[in-house]
Amino acid sequence: MIRNIIFDWSGTLVDDLPAVWEATNYVLTKAKKAEMTLDQFRAEFCLPFTIFYDKHTPDVPLPQLEEWFHGRFRQVQSSVCALPHALDFLQFCRAHKMRTFLLSTVAVDHFEVQKRASGFGDFLEKPYVGVWDKRKKIHDILAENGLQPDETMFIGDMQHDIETARHGGIHSCAVLTGYNTLDQLRAAKPDLICEHLGELRGILTQNELNLKPQSKKFEESHHPVVTVGALIYNITGEVLMVRTHKWSNMWGIPGGKVKWGEPSEHALRREIKEETNLDVDEIRFVLVQDCIHSKEFYREAHFILLNYTCRCLEAPDVKLNDEAQEFRWVKQTEALMMNINHPTRVLLEAV
Repeated sequence: MIRNIIFDWSGTLVDDLPAVWEATNYVLTKAKKAEMTLDQFRAEFCLPFTIFYDKHTPDVPLPQLEEWFHGRFRQVQSSVCALPHALDFLQFCRAHKMRTFLLSTVAVDHFEVQKRASGFGDFLEKPYVGVWDKRKKIHDILAENGLQPDETMFIGDMQHDIETARHGGIHSCAVLTGYNTLDQLRAAKPDLICEHLGELRGILTQNELNLKPQSKKFEESHHPVVTVGALIYNITGEVLMVRTHKWSNMWGIPGGKVKWGEPSEHALRREIKEETNLDVDEIRFVLVQDCIHSKEFYREAHFILLNYTCRCLEAPDVKLNDEAQEFRWVKQTEALMMNINHPTRVLLEAV
């Protein structure tokens, strides 16, 4: 049973990725290096961050790099905000009397600003911040607070967090809300990968605060999941592509699970409204696909995909919920040239 949680901060409880990316590009510019796109930065950034600096700015002294970074970060950290599901998860931990700690590289002064803005400081028994190499601190945290390793889990968004958990002999959970990509996190081999803290809360609730079911066989607790998804057209004939972390940060179509007793077209309208804020009509069924343990998806799953086409009822005003990170309206030929997941490619080619 999990009784103790050690959180990472950045990318796990708060979203500071845009601010860190901005400050890092400022450092690269000052060092007369090329700026990075967000995708490049996510692929390159690692902890301890001295490894990143050694690779990209080897000729600049660390104190100078830190001065540039923190000076710029202070100017842009107003963009740092709580991640969806973070507050609910902290409240869940409190309700179940789980002890909560923080282990993070975030600078002490930045943490003070961000914890006040988020209100998360009140939920943490003890924060350990400004830690460059978390592996060197994890055993001290366990010993100082009398934490049993088999009752303790570290939640983070980077390979270094998973390595830290393994070094401490504790459970690990990787979340897709931060810096590292799905492939990077898979390579670190955490005990569990979750889309976000909301999913982890559901798993712990279902399993009575254990990471996995204690008695049910896999076949008894897992069944194929029926989902609906659609290629949505706007008035100019472009189609909507959305990008999500849970599909390896690839592009795809909006959609989701069919609820018990819900007709599939009703489910499609509901899911599209929830995920994109769009109302659609002219719904046409195209095909059904099996998607069994796709390597592109962030966990093992068996989906039965009901695929449709449809059109916006009015001028599109897309507002994404927290399930997707980005959207684009593109021509179908352009969509086929994007980094799209396999089921979306099958649908596009069928259409």
